[in-house]
Amino acid sequence: MPTLKKSAPSLGFVATQALAAVALAAVALGAAMLPIVPAVAAEPVRIGEINSYTGLPAFTVPYRQGWQLAVEEINAAGGVLGGRPLEVISRDDGAKPGDAVRIASELVAAEKVALLAGTFFSHIGLAVGDFAQHNKILFVAAEPLSDSLTWSKGNRYTFRLRPSNYMQCAMLVEEAAKLPARRWATVAPNYEYGQSATGWFKTLLKERKPGTSFVGEQWPTQGKLEAGTTVQALAALEPDALFNATFAADLAKMVREGTQRGLFEGRTVVSLLTGEPEYLDPLKDEAPVGWIVTGYPWDQITTPEHRVFLEAYRRRFGEPPRLGSVVGYTTFKAIAAALEKAESTATERLVEAFEGLEVMSPFGAIRFRAIDHQSTMGAYVGRIAVKDGRGTMVDWRYADGADYLPADDIVRTLRPAP
Repeated sequence: MPTLKKSAPSLGFVATQALAAVALAAVALGAAMLPIVPAVAAEPVRIGEINSYTGLPAFTVPYRQGWQLAVEEINAAGGVLGGRPLEVISRDDGAKPGDAVRIASELVAAEKVALLAGTFFSHIGLAVGDFAQHNKILFVAAEPLSDSLTWSKGNRYTFRLRPSNYMQCAMLVEEAAKLPARRWATVAPNYEYGQSATGWFKTLLKERKPGTSFVGEQWPTQGKLEAGTTVQALAALEPDALFNATFAADLAKMVREGTQRGLFEGRTVVSLLTGEPEYLDPLKDEAPVGWIVTGYPWDQITTPEHRVFLEAYRRRFGEPPRLGSVVGYTTFKAIAAALEKAESTATERLVEAFEGLEVMSPFGAIRFRAIDHQSTMGAYVGRIAVKDGRGTMVDWRYADGADYLPADDIVRTLRPAP
């Protein structure tokens, strides 16, 4: 059988192979020399945030730190909607409703934010809520307490986190009704928040304790309380007890002047917000002992969810949280949860996601009610004491907001039909 011999490769074939090798090497070298192009970053979800940072820094600065912590945690965990980070475009409204509405318009038109959040003062929250309704943009009101925001002037696009005036007054009335007092006087700032709070306290206390009378009212301008005149006018009414809704610098003036003039001697004071560290801490050992208040005893709450928040906040900012910190943190955790539930940044999808949304807060689980867009976040109710030279809350309890909201049939009479 003939033997088959292998023939030598031709010179042409060798040359072709050599050229091919050189070409491959050149390609490889060229690829190595090209700059490394990183993967395209996911487009952020932009949130427009508006608040009165210069108008009331005692509350809004801790609030900002709270939402900053929440955003950092959300982004570190992978963001939302499959890896999109949250980006916050924050603006100061100067404590002016007109400026807040102008800023809201700029955030929506120029910054292309997916939604709006924030505000502190009730009249500013109402102005932004009206803007949200007319421009069909979601607005998550963090702090404003006026019940008009979710009831008489409520709308499809506005939701509120904090327990409202109605809710907190209902909590305080439970305690006020136990007092022997029959004759009451009130003092509150003369704008939407103070008017709403006083109105609900009077209505709810009369319902719970028939025979109660209100013998007089004082309406100082917010931030401009004339303490001597106000205290003298209240004392002249000779009430058995007082309802107070002043806060911040006005509260400090009321406490100091009222103490010096003996206004609080033999009288119980029921006071909205006074137990919040933002307003209680500055009073130090002048804190009004025995007042019944809503507030935030941050150093005494031992629930697991609060411990986690407290440790994270102190680690990040080197100081304890204020109530504003909890509000800011929870507002943005709720926004992230709604984005995930909606699987979209589309406004209508987000509105539907917020209705019935359940979120874990430092105070425990809360839910945004579909019927009026009010969350069930509660408040702590207790009395003021002085320990180690500073004011603190004692004999406190957590009042779950869900227990202090009216039934659906009543809400339907308070809120316009959709």
